[in-house]
Amino acid sequence: MHHHRRIVCTVAFVTTAYLIVFSLWLNLFLPKSEPGTVGFQIMFLVCLYGTVLGLAMVFSGRSSKVQRRIEREGFEGWATVRSAKPVRVTRGGQLTELDLDLTVPGSEPYHGKVFYEVSHKHLPRYTPGQIVTIFVDPEDRDRILLFP
Repeated sequence: MHHHRRIVCTVAFVTTAYLIVFSLWLNLFLPKSEPGTVGFQIMFLVCLYGTVLGLAMVFSGRSSKVQRRIEREGFEGWATVRSAKPVRVTRGGQLTELDLDLTVPGSEPYHGKVFYEVSHKHLPRYTPGQIVTIFVDPEDRDRILLFP
C-alpha cells in the first residue's frame, strides 16, 4: 500500500509542476511565438510531461535507500517462523505479526518480532515452522528484510 501512495504522490507532483509550466508557456511564451510553431511547442510540452512522469515513476518505485543498502551489504540468513498472528487484512494481503527465530552465519541466533504485510500468495510461507530467507543490516541487526 505504501508503494502505491508514493506513485500517486509522484503523479500528483509531476502533474502540478506540468500545469505550472503549461500556464507559464500559455501566458509568457505563446504570445511571442513565431507563427506556425505552436503545434511543435505543444508536442514538445506533452513529450516533456510524459518523459518526466515516466522517469519520476521509475524512481518512486525503487526500494528505499536503507533497503538497497541492506540488500547490497547485508548479511544473508534465515528465520524460522514461531508464530504468525494476523493483525488486519490489507488490499494486497494481510498485515501479520511474525515471531521469528533469526539465524545469521557468524553470529549468535536471536529472537525477534516483526510486522510484515504478507501477500495472499505467500501466506503459506509464513506459517509456524516455515523457514524464510532474510537479510540483516550489518550496522543494526534488528533491522531485517524478509524474502518470501
